[in-house]
Parts: sequence; C-alpha cells; structure tokens
Amino acid sequence: MIWVLAVAVGVSIAAGAYLALSRDLFRAVVGLAILGSAVNLALFASGRLGPTAPAVVLPGETVLHEAANPLPQALVLTAIVIGFALMCFSLALVLRLIQRVDTDDVLALRDAEPVPTRCIK
Repeated sequence: MIWVLAVAVGVSIAAGAYLALSRDLFRAVVGLAILGSAVNLALFASGRLGPTAPAVVLPGETVLHEAANPLPQALVLTAIVIGFALMCFSLALVLRLIQRVDTDDVLALRDAEPVPTRCIK
C-alpha cells in the first residue's frame, strides 16, 4: 500500500512540475495546483495508513493504541480548502490577464509590460 502511495506522490510531483514549467499560463496554474495536491498526499501519508480505528482515547487509558493520527488529516483538510481557494483566485486572475493582453504565453507577457519612464538611482 505504501508503495502505491509513494508512486502516486512521485507521479503527481512530476506532472505538476512539468505543467508548472510550461509557457502556457493556464497550464502553469494547474501545475501548481497539482503540486499542492501532491504535497497534501505526502502529508496525509505521513500519518499511519494501516489502522482504521478512530482517534478516541477510551476511558481509563492515556495512550492511543492502533489508531490513526488525526493531526495530518486535519492539516490536509485545511490545506485542501486553502489550495482550492487559491487556485480559484489564480484562475480568475489568469483569465482576466488573458482577456486584457490577448495572449497566454509567458514570454509574450514580458512585451506587454510598460517601459519604465524614470530610473531610480
């Protein structure tokens, strides 16, 4: 099971890095979102995957035995919400930029920047 998860994390990181390094602006944003998902998957895998017992301490005990770690699950859930909001905001910015400049090529966006009028010394 852990090998399948490791391969999934590796493939997600490779696909995200490939897309993030693309010249297409939309692909770059989607690549960053995939990289964020890969990090979430790696963080989720840092908790125990085997036990499925809830993380509840029984009365009279002080230590959890054979229970999943709830901290990585809570962190991943928070990161998913933040990542989704960031991706939606980034896509809105990219769509507005494409409408304004009429290109989605990253190298062509350099030509759309205004020329500086004065030098700061």
